[in-house]
Amino acid sequence: MASRDVFINCPFDAAFSPAFHALIFAVLACGFRARCAREMDDGAETRIDKLYRIVEQSRYGIHDLSRTESDPVSGLPRFNMPLELGMFLGAKRYGDDNQKKKRCLILDVAPFRYQQFISDLAGMDISAHQGEPRTMVSRVRDWLATVSRRTAIPPPNLVLDSFDRFIAALPNLAAQAGIDAVNILFADYERLVLAWVQADHGRAA
Repeated sequence: MASRDVFINCPFDAAFSPAFHALIFAVLACGFRARCAREMDDGAETRIDKLYRIVEQSRYGIHDLSRTESDPVSGLPRFNMPLELGMFLGAKRYGDDNQKKKRCLILDVAPFRYQQFISDLAGMDISAHQGEPRTMVSRVRDWLATVSRRTAIPPPNLVLDSFDRFIAALPNLAAQAGIDAVNILFADYERLVLAWVQADHGRAA
């Protein structure tokens, strides 16, 4: 299990894209590695096997449970996020001593809303973000600083300032790289964020 790996479990649709990108940015800006089901497209591996592998390899997990409304096409809710949270908690509970070191951050739009649809989580700390990407960045930064105890994590104001400037610059950065900023791939977004963070660290040094 890699001590820098952070599994991101959240919706991947267009409506959630700004929030997904905020989560990735926060993880990378804090010096960790963002992991998710979109990191690799391998036709030889089923999606569930990919998730098993990523969960097993990740010390940390960020789980967003805010998407509870019905799918507009099927009329049914999506249960992928609760399922993946259950996989992560199961690995922590029943895994070996290394797996028991796992730590997770559970996110929702409001603090106690989860009690209406996953009452079994009662007693666990849920961080609210009100659907705001900047709030998500703050929540992730503060959580990683707390659970990892790493001293190299930038202070909150610097992470948020870097995020704001990156989002403003993203269309130009993507255009310079020949990338579609609207439909950007996980790998391309990760490369742009890492380059930005490294440049920001060099500027602050």
